[in-house]
Amino acid sequence: MAFQEKSFESFNKRDMVQAWIYTPFRKPRGIIQLVHGYHEHSRRYMHMILKLNDAGFIVAADDHVGHGKTAYVSDNWSDWGDKGYMTMVEDEHSLRKIVQEEYPDLPYFMFGHSMGSMIARCYATIYGEGIDGLILCGTSGVIPTASSVIPVFKNLIDEGRGEEVDPSCLEMLMGWMWKTERYEENPVTSNTWACGDPDVNADHARDIYSDLLMQPNIRSLYYFANLMNDIVGVKWAEKVPTSIKVYNIAGDKDPVGLYGEGVYAVSNWLAETGHMVKTKVYSGYRHEIQYYLDIRDEVEDGVIDFVNCIIEK
Repeated sequence: MAFQEKSFESFNKRDMVQAWIYTPFRKPRGIIQLVHGYHEHSRRYMHMILKLNDAGFIVAADDHVGHGKTAYVSDNWSDWGDKGYMTMVEDEHSLRKIVQEEYPDLPYFMFGHSMGSMIARCYATIYGEGIDGLILCGTSGVIPTASSVIPVFKNLIDEGRGEEVDPSCLEMLMGWMWKTERYEENPVTSNTWACGDPDVNADHARDIYSDLLMQPNIRSLYYFANLMNDIVGVKWAEKVPTSIKVYNIAGDKDPVGLYGEGVYAVSNWLAETGHMVKTKVYSGYRHEIQYYLDIRDEVEDGVIDFVNCIIEK
C-alpha cells in the first residue's frame, strides 16, 4: 500500500481539509471514497482501508471540518464555518475531483458512516451521476429531535449566539441517543452507546483526534440538524439517481437507526423510488458495526462483495 497526503481549501473558505489517498499494490479495480462520522476521523478506518486495498481498491478519505487533522491544522474544533451543511458535501466533491483527475475511468463508490452516511445521501442527490454504488453504515431514518430543534437553534443564532458552544444544545439534538434504556445496561462513557466492545471504546477514548477538543457551536449544530431533516422520505430518495445501487448496513441496537426501524425506512424509501437496495442488519450490535473486533471482517467482506458484484456485472 502507498498513500498520498492531500490538502485543499474547504467550501467554507477558511479551513484546509486534510485528505489521504491509499492505493493498492496491484492494478486498481475501483475507487471507494470513505466519509467518516461525527466525533471521529478517517484514520479510525485503517483496518477497513487496508482490507479494501488488499481487495484491489483505491481508498480516498478526508477529515471533515471541525474533525481530526483538519480541525488540528486549521485550529477550528467547534466551528464548521458559515456556509451551511453543504460545506461537508462540497468538500467531499472536491476530494472526488482530485481522485478522479489522477485515477480516471474507474468505478466509483462512496461509503458513509453515521453523519458520513447523511453527507453521502445528500451528496448523491446533487453529484450522484457517475457514482456506481453507495454503502450506508449506521444511517438514520427520521431523527426524532431534528425538526423541533431547528427553530430553537435559529433563534439563538439570530440573537447573536451562533458561535457559542452550549452543551445543552448538543444534548437537545442528540442526547436521546446515549440516554437509551434499550441496552442491558445504561452507557457509562461517551461512546458506549455507539459500540459495545470495550477495547474499541478504550481506543476511542485515548485518540485525541476522535475525542473532540470542543463540542460544535450552535451554528454548526443548526446546520447538522438541517442536514438530518433534508434527507428523509420519498422526497429525498426521488432525487437519488436510480443508477446508484445501495447497500444499507447497521446494528439492530443502534439508536441512530432507531434499532433498525430507521434503517429499513431508508431502504423502503429507496425501493419505492425504483432503486436497487440491499439491507443487512447485524443482530446484537450497536452503532459502530465496522469497529467491533468480532465482526469487522464480516462487515468489510460484505462491502467488498457488494462492490465486486457491481463491477463484475
